[in-house]
Amino acid sequence: MTTPTTLDGLLVQWGDRLFYPGNRIVRSPPAVLSGAGLHDRARAIRARLHATVVRGAPQVMVKVTGGGRGMAAIAAHFRYISKQGRLPIEDDRGVVHEGKEGVHDLFQQWRHAGARIAEQSPRREAFNIMLSMPAGTPESALKDAARAFARTELWNHRYVMVLHSHQANPHVHLAVRAEGKDGRRLNPRKADLRRWREVFAEKLRERGIEAEASPQITRGGSRRTERLWHRKARDEGRDRGPREGEQALVKLTRSRRDAAQAWCEIAKALASSADVEDRKLAQSIVHYARFLPGVRYKPPEQQAQRELPMMERSRERTRDVARATPTPTVQRKSPDIER
Repeated sequence: MTTPTTLDGLLVQWGDRLFYPGNRIVRSPPAVLSGAGLHDRARAIRARLHATVVRGAPQVMVKVTGGGRGMAAIAAHFRYISKQGRLPIEDDRGVVHEGKEGVHDLFQQWRHAGARIAEQSPRREAFNIMLSMPAGTPESALKDAARAFARTELWNHRYVMVLHSHQANPHVHLAVRAEGKDGRRLNPRKADLRRWREVFAEKLRERGIEAEASPQITRGGSRRTERLWHRKARDEGRDRGPREGEQALVKLTRSRRDAAQAWCEIAKALASSADVEDRKLAQSIVHYARFLPGVRYKPPEQQAQRELPMMERSRERTRDVARATPTPTVQRKSPDIER
């Protein structure tokens, strides 16, 4: 059996690789944890494993859907997300604007606050972000979590937000001014989107909504979004690839191999624990991860049975005795019959 401290170290080592993959461009040395810090970190990894594997917690979606290149595009997006003023639109100060006049006043404020935004611009003057959860998520908690997320991550920028609950999945639209209050411009990268998902999921959990932000590679996902030209080619019979949302062909990349190794190492570490709950979690991980790309799973009924050491020695002893004992010769009283 693995000692609790060793088990916590293994969980932190492989759990961080699984749920918090590092940046391959900017590498930083891992933090050295011990004592209470190591135990707390391992407990957080166990909680994420339970949420992902056992309970199947819903995954949050944070997506940059575009951005306005000039005030004309920003005003058009304001009208779209507010449904021409029929939905209330809330700004970064918490002020709610309603009606067409309220929306008009809002983008006039954006036009003249800070550096003036021209009608047409060669660069993005705003970013459109969508925060979404599956159907059944309480709308008030979703909007409150989105508001807390924006105050945490976008505090240096002007933004507006609108809740859309008339579609299948409730979601919040955020329009964020690219230029910050200190003059620095917003330029979200993959690492930012990963952090935004983590923060949004944390804000939802703080409000009693179960949510996770595991990377797609960790979950073994490979679903793709069908582009417009793919759809047109399919309608004309020129494309036979997977449709939108269908499972695409999986290429076993280095990231997928790393995720598969992490799942296997975590399952082995938990299986060697003296805690019954850890061993149950290890079994759940095996059932969850056995079909992921890069995981080699062999069902127990197909695995060669291993004899106990004493049985192996006794069998060797039986073979030695069999070699030493001569085989008796049977004398036949009648000739053999050819068949």
